Amino acid sequence: MDIKGSEKKEEGQKRSPFELIFSQIQRKKSDKGKSDIFQVKRFFKGFDKDAAKSENEKNDQESDHKSSEQKKDTVTSGPVKEQDVPDADALGWWKVTNFMEKFGKKAEVHFINLNNCGLTAADIKELGSLMPFLLDIEEIDVSWNDLIGGSLKFMTPHLNHVSRLRILSLSNCGLTGDDATALGESLQYIPKLQVLDVSWNSNIGGTLSRITRHLGDNCELKTLSLTECNLTGEDADSLATVISKMPKLEVLDLSENTEIGSKIKTLTEELKHCSCLTVLKLRSTGLRQDGTQYLSSAFQYWPHLRKLDLSCNKAAGGGFKESAARLTSFKQLELLDIRQCSLSADDVTALTQVIPLLSNLQVLDLSANKAVGLSSEHLFTRLRFLPKLKSINVSNCSLRKESFAGLAEASRYLTDLQSLDLSWNKCVGGNVKLLTETLRNATFLQSLPLSSCNLVTQDLAVLASVAQAGHLDSLEQLDLAYNDTIPDEGWSLLFESIPALKNIVELDISLRPASARDCGPWFIHLLSSLPKLPKLKELGMQRWRLSTAEQQQLSRIHRENKINIHYD
Repeated sequence: MDIKGSEKKEEGQKRSPFELIFSQIQRKKSDKGKSDIFQVKRFFKGFDKDAAKSENEKNDQESDHKSSEQKKDTVTSGPVKEQDVPDADALGWWKVTNFMEKFGKKAEVHFINLNNCGLTAADIKELGSLMPFLLDIEEIDVSWNDLIGGSLKFMTPHLNHVSRLRILSLSNCGLTGDDATALGESLQYIPKLQVLDVSWNSNIGGTLSRITRHLGDNCELKTLSLTECNLTGEDADSLATVISKMPKLEVLDLSENTEIGSKIKTLTEELKHCSCLTVLKLRSTGLRQDGTQYLSSAFQYWPHLRKLDLSCNKAAGGGFKESAARLTSFKQLELLDIRQCSLSADDVTALTQVIPLLSNLQVLDLSANKAVGLSSEHLFTRLRFLPKLKSINVSNCSLRKESFAGLAEASRYLTDLQSLDLSWNKCVGGNVKLLTETLRNATFLQSLPLSSCNLVTQDLAVLASVAQAGHLDSLEQLDLAYNDTIPDEGWSLLFESIPALKNIVELDISLRPASARDCGPWFIHLLSSLPKLPKLKELGMQRWRLSTAEQQQLSRIHRENKINIHYD
């Protein structure tokens, strides 16, 4: 059988009419130039639907995705040499790929992630030179590179090539006043910018106006993060003058700038125009009692607010007495953080009336407010009316047995509870049994900090019983540190049952800094239980005195089970 002849015959049968005609034309007019052949090919193109379809798809791809496809082809083709790159665009993307690979990163068409990569001024300069090849970039993150301070001027002039940029993260970059100037001048090149994060750059304090003065009218900015930038009163004034230019502002974070509180009245008047605000963070901003009242006057203008953080403003105590009622303006409020605000008894009474009305509340942090636990009218008893509550933090609130009992009773109705922090409340010791129903019902509980609670054997017996019954399957963090009151029998009960906590990731049984004890018989149960905890990553055992043999046994478990064990 003539295989070659058969193959030729079969090949001829598969050829389209267009190919047959065109091959004849080629043979008859082989002496003509390529331009004539091209014209004939265009004429007969209609006979071959597949060819026409292929050509149309090719044209569409070239017009809509030319640069992206070239970049992807270069990335997926494997290592290449510069001389092998076919054209200028591909060569540019090859340079981008090589630059990112220096930091163990993959080149992306829409995203440059160089967070915490030890960048230097030279790296920023090189990144700037690559901007012409990053036309589709929408996000640049060079945060946590504190060596690039003073070098932003090498990159910002090239931002005119990335007009689609939406997110620019420059937190903790050691930025200077000159960097603030360079950043401000570049804002004209990136009109679609929605997120600007320059947090933890303390050297830009006093120079914020160099950035804000360049914000255009009706700019697209939705998130502005200025945490711990050492902002001055003048910075607050300059910010206030441009807030009206940010009608779409949704997130404003001014935390850890202690002079902001003195200008809160001016800022509040302008923030009334930000009806889209969803997150406001003013942690540790020097907010005082009168400042809290000024701020609350604007609550009605932020109907979509979901997160309000006023924490660590110790001088704000007393300001919630009149402001609390205005919290009801926040129908969608999910987080209320007022920890360490020196709440007064009157503040707690006012909050007791209001917080139960915040039906969408998911996170409530009242920690480090002594009046919360001492109030005669207990706020906790009304938490049962917040069915979506997922996190409660009442650490160091001087809880009394009565207030703890009210919290225990209310929390049994909070079936979505994920975190319950009772640390540094001595009354919890001997009374964990009051939480039995809560621990049984909270099937999603992930975090249970009980450090410095004067726990006793009876308390660990409750935890052991609930765990063995399978009610703490979701628990990931259990903090029992600084409970020197637990005897060896209590620890034995815990470690005998702890394998039931199959999802535990962090466990802390450390003693107080001034304490030290030898490990008891429970140590054997600990050793046998650790290999049965597949997700455990951190074990705190500080101030427990370990013999050489015990240290060796823990070292072996560390090697075999990849558990970080912290001991002295």
